[in-house]
Amino acid sequence: MRKLINLIALLIMASSVTWAQDKKSFTLEDLMPGGNNYYNLLPQNLYGLQWWGDVCINADIEEVKTIHPANGKENVLITLQEVNELLANKKLGKINHFRNVSFPYAEKMMLVNTTSNKVLIDLTKKEIIWSQPLSPKAANQDWNKESRSLAYTLDNNLFVTTADGKTQQVTDEPKGIVCGQSVHRQEFGISKGTFWSPKGNLLAFYRMDESMVTDYPQVNTSTRIATLEPDKYPMAGMTSHKVTVGIYNPATQKTVYLKAGDPTDRYFTNISWSPDEKSIYVIELNRDQNHALLCCYDAETGEPLKNNPLYEEEHTKYVEPQHPIVFLPWDHTKFIYQSQRDGYNHLYLMDTKTSIYPESHGAAAGGSYRESYKTRQLTQGNWVVQNILGFNEKTKEVIIMSTEVSPLQSNAYAVNVKTGKRRLIGNKDGMHHVQLSGSGNYVIDNYTSFTIPRNIEIVPTSGKEKTVSLLTATNPMEAYNMPEITVGTLKAADGKTDLYYRLIKPVNFDPNKKYPAVVYVYGGPHAQLIHNNRNYDARGWDIYMAQLGYVMLTVDNRGSDNRGLEFENCTFRQLGTEEMKDQVKGVDFLKSLGYVDNNRIGVHGWSFGGFMTTNLMLTYPELFKVGVAGGPVIDWAYYEVMYGERYMDTPQTNPEGYKNANLKLRAGNLKGRLEVIIGANDPTCVPQHSISFLRACIDAGTQPDFFMYPGDGHNMFGRDRVHLYERITRYFEDHLK
Repeated sequence: MRKLINLIALLIMASSVTWAQDKKSFTLEDLMPGGNNYYNLLPQNLYGLQWWGDVCINADIEEVKTIHPANGKENVLITLQEVNELLANKKLGKINHFRNVSFPYAEKMMLVNTTSNKVLIDLTKKEIIWSQPLSPKAANQDWNKESRSLAYTLDNNLFVTTADGKTQQVTDEPKGIVCGQSVHRQEFGISKGTFWSPKGNLLAFYRMDESMVTDYPQVNTSTRIATLEPDKYPMAGMTSHKVTVGIYNPATQKTVYLKAGDPTDRYFTNISWSPDEKSIYVIELNRDQNHALLCCYDAETGEPLKNNPLYEEEHTKYVEPQHPIVFLPWDHTKFIYQSQRDGYNHLYLMDTKTSIYPESHGAAAGGSYRESYKTRQLTQGNWVVQNILGFNEKTKEVIIMSTEVSPLQSNAYAVNVKTGKRRLIGNKDGMHHVQLSGSGNYVIDNYTSFTIPRNIEIVPTSGKEKTVSLLTATNPMEAYNMPEITVGTLKAADGKTDLYYRLIKPVNFDPNKKYPAVVYVYGGPHAQLIHNNRNYDARGWDIYMAQLGYVMLTVDNRGSDNRGLEFENCTFRQLGTEEMKDQVKGVDFLKSLGYVDNNRIGVHGWSFGGFMTTNLMLTYPELFKVGVAGGPVIDWAYYEVMYGERYMDTPQTNPEGYKNANLKLRAGNLKGRLEVIIGANDPTCVPQHSISFLRACIDAGTQPDFFMYPGDGHNMFGRDRVHLYERITRYFEDHLK
C-alpha cells in the first residue's frame, strides 16, 4: 500500500511539472509598457464607454453604439464613415476613431474634435449644426458646453474662442509669467489652470509670475552644440513664484483679479464657482501649509466677502486640501467641504443660510478649525473618502468613492445627504473605476480584483434593479507560468500599526532551496503599491524577476497613502526615518522565511523609492547587498518648494531633519553594489541630486555605478522603459544572483 501511495504521489508531481513546463515563460516584451506584446497581455477592456445622459455609449473605432442601461440592448448610433463624410462636406477635417468624442448634451448631440475644429453633430438628423475653429497649437483646452466658449493657451498666454468663432486674447504677458496653466507644481489637487463658471459666462484662471524663480539649467544634448533649456525650479527654502486668480468676461473682454492681498509665499487652490456665477471660492494656504482658509470673492469686482474666511483649519504639521467645494444641485445654499480634520478625509455639509460665530474647536486629528456656517459631518469612520463622483438629485444622495471596504480597495457608495446612511454600489470585491450617469441613477463600473481579470457592468445606484454585464474578461496570463502572489499584514516598527505586504514566490518554487530576494519600495506620500486588483498590483518586472528565481517583497510603510492622516504624517520633518524602520520589518519577515537567502537581499525603487533605496543601502549596509535607485532624491534641500516643505519644512527651520535625510553625508557607508539611474533632463528630481551624490562617493572613496538616459525626464517611456528594466534586471543578475 505504501509503495502504491508513493507511486501515485510521484505521478502527481510528474504531471504537475509537465503541466508547468507546458506553460509559457515571460519576456520583458510581454511585461513592460513599451514592450511589443505588453498590451496583448492586459485583460480585454472597453475604452469608449461613457454616458449620454442616462444612455450608455460605447464609442469605439468604427462605430458608436448605445447600450440601454436596463437590458443591455445595443443599437448603432453612427459610424466612422458617416461622421467623416459629414466633416468632409464642410471641410472640417476628419477623425480616425471615436475615442476622443464626447456627449455633453443628454440625448441630443455628439461633440467631435478634429485637428482643426470642434464640431457638434445632431445624431437624430445626422448633420453638423455647429463648429468652432481650433488653433493647431492650442494647449490646455477647456470647453464649456453651456456657452460653447473654448479657453486655451498658446505658449504662456491665455485665449478664448467664443461660440461664434471669434478669438479673444485674454492675457499678453512677457516670458516668465504663465497664464491659464496649472500652478504650484500641480500640488493640492491642481491639474489645470482655467475654470469656467457654470453657464460659461465667466472664466477664472491662474496667473503665475515665476520671473523671480531661479532657473535650473537643463541641457538639451541632441543639438550639435548642447543648448540650455532651463526650468523654473523653486527649491525648498528659496524664492517661490507668485500666483493670482483672474476672472475674464468674454462679453466685455475685461479681467478683474481677486483682491486677495500680497501673493508672496501663499498658495491658491481648489477654485470653484457658486451656481449663480456671482461668487468664486478659493482655498488659500500659507507657505508653511499648516493653515488653510476657505475664502469667497465677488466675481464682478474681485472683492472678498465680509465674512471671510468661511472656514479655517490649522494643524501643527500640515493641512492639505485637495478638493474644491461642491454645491448640492437641489439646494444652492449648501455645499460640501472635504477635510482630514477627523483623521481621515471626510465630507462636511455647510449651510450658508445659517451663520455662526466662528469659535475655534479642537480637531480629532490634533489640529483646530473654525466654521462660519452651520456644519454637519456627512461621513465618518476609519476610512478615506477618495472623491465625489456626483449626485442623484431625485434620491438626494451624493455618490462617492471610498476605502470603506478595505484600504486595498476603492468602492462606490451612495450617501444620503439628510441621514448620512451609506449604500454600497456594485460588487464589494476589487478596485472600481466608476462613471456616474447624468441623473445619478446608474454607474458604469469597471473593476478588477485578484480573482477578477476585469468586469464591466452597468449598475443601478438604487441597488434594486438588475445589473447589466458589458464585459467579463479572461486572464491572458493564464497561458504563462505564473508565480504565487500573496498579500498579508505585518506590524510596523511602532509595534501596533498593521502594514500590508505583497510576497511573490519564485516560479516553480521549491521550499528546500535558498532564493535571493528583492524589496521593491516606494514608501512616500500619495502612493500605495498594493491593491486588490490584478496580481495584487504587482508590476510586470516583479513577475519577471520571480520567473528568474527571486523572492519579491513590497511593503506599504507608514507615510504612504489611503490609511489616514496619522499614518501619513508620522514622517513629518524626518522623511526616510520611520519609512526605513518599517521596511526593515519587511526584511525581518523575509529572514523568517526558510527559503530566503539572508545574505542575498536587494532593494529597488524609483523617485521617492529611489531615495528609499539609496537610504536603505547606506543606513543598513549589513542587510542589503545590491540596490538600484531610479531618479532618487538625495538631498531634500534640492527638491521643490511645495512638496518638499509640506513634509520637511524649510532647510532654515528644520536643519536637523534635512541633515538626517541628506544622503551625501552617508556616502561613505556604501558597502554593497548600488546603481543610480536617472533621466538626463529630469524636471522633478533634478540631475543635481545624483551628480552631487557621485561627487560625495568619490570623496568618500566608495564606488556606486551610474547610468543616464539622455533626453528623458523623471520616467522612461516606450522602448526606453524596456531597455531600463533589462538593465535593472542585469544588475541584480550580475551582483545578487
